[in-house]
Amino acid sequence: MKKTRFCGLALVFALMASLLTPLTAHAVDAPNIPASHALLMDSDHDEVLYEKAADERAYPASITKVMTALLVFEAISRGDLTLETVVTPTNAILYDLSADGSTQGIQPGEQMTVNDLLHCMLIASANEACNILAEAVCGDISTFIEHMNTRAAELGCTGTHFANTHGLHRDDHYTTARDIYRFVKAAMEYKAFREIVSTVRYTVPATNLSDARTFYTTNALLTNWKYIGYTYSNAIGIKTGHTPEAGQCLVAAAVDGDRTFISVVLGAQEVKRADGTTDVQSFSLTKTLFQWGFSNFSRKAILDGATFLREVPVSLCADNDYVIVKPAGNLERTLPKDVDPSQFTLTESLPTEPVEAPIQEGQVLGTVALSYEGKDYGTIDLVASEARERSELLYRLNFFKDLLGHGWAKIILAAVLIILAIVILRFTLLRPQRRYGRGHRRSTRRYTGTRRRR
Repeated sequence: MKKTRFCGLALVFALMASLLTPLTAHAVDAPNIPASHALLMDSDHDEVLYEKAADERAYPASITKVMTALLVFEAISRGDLTLETVVTPTNAILYDLSADGSTQGIQPGEQMTVNDLLHCMLIASANEACNILAEAVCGDISTFIEHMNTRAAELGCTGTHFANTHGLHRDDHYTTARDIYRFVKAAMEYKAFREIVSTVRYTVPATNLSDARTFYTTNALLTNWKYIGYTYSNAIGIKTGHTPEAGQCLVAAAVDGDRTFISVVLGAQEVKRADGTTDVQSFSLTKTLFQWGFSNFSRKAILDGATFLREVPVSLCADNDYVIVKPAGNLERTLPKDVDPSQFTLTESLPTEPVEAPIQEGQVLGTVALSYEGKDYGTIDLVASEARERSELLYRLNFFKDLLGHGWAKIILAAVLIILAIVILRFTLLRPQRRYGRGHRRSTRRYTGTRRRR
């Protein structure tokens, strides 16, 4: 047993030494992203691959429409609406709209399905469709905007305030790149949303007030219809935005194999190239981020739950005075391809005193955290690899030992001992005297009887 434990400890120390060895490889160089705000996320695991001013306020422009769509899909999931629900807009749909904003010319009284309105809003970026859907969900636009802010807070958005449903500029209408990621990812949970934002061309059937409408997506990663030279075969949506104050904005998603990344670019510009053409940077920078991310990052296990083992001392167990702990699972991260996971810095948190039995298999007894060049890459629980039963004898002995450690218990014990001593002394000193007196009287009677016989 001792030889086995010694070998195990030697293996553990060897693993520790390898984990604490200084890194010789360096992470890949980040791309140059001249937009004011940017974020690239591995959305399968909520891990940041690139960020720039991701928590600073920015104007989202029509990316706002993703939040509006999210509340519509949540209403559908509750059963309040369906995609085929026919909506008749009121005059309120013109609230807070500008004459130069994007539109599909939907009129008050025009009957359209929720599905057609969602396509108008997310593909053609029609501002009036946002207000129509807001009325359909909450009855009026102001209540819907309150709901937008409440839901954003529930999703963990800390730098967001919505003042309208569509994203036309207002000073009090703002968000952050990281908050955009939060509500976009929530919307991507809905299959119908994913289908709509990846649609290139859509036709709304004729309505009671309009002929059929056909329009194309504003996302140049999906089509050359409006801008040429930005298409990206891995792109699957999502939403563009632009106002003079917000600049060129784009939140996009792309898939490569089993990996899905989401990119947010805000405050990009249209830049004239040397050849006289224009670079719409929201598209070119997003494409750069995706290509850089997929080319330079891969999923790696940085802690193997089967080989990382530690001993934790155990008390009150008759059979063993220790238990082996192991990670609750593997710790994986999306890392630059030139990073060696075995060279991460490891920080353990384990009990400094023996843990009292009983211990259940799988019971959490500590944690281990991993970092690389000062950046934290996660913490995982360390759990008991097997159970440890409690010895009732050791438990009772320990109980009395702990009991005697209290001052009041010592006082009570001393009092009991004093009383016991008094009782013992009383019986010791007094009982022999009573026996002597009875024997003496019996002896006197026998002597007196003898004298009478004489």
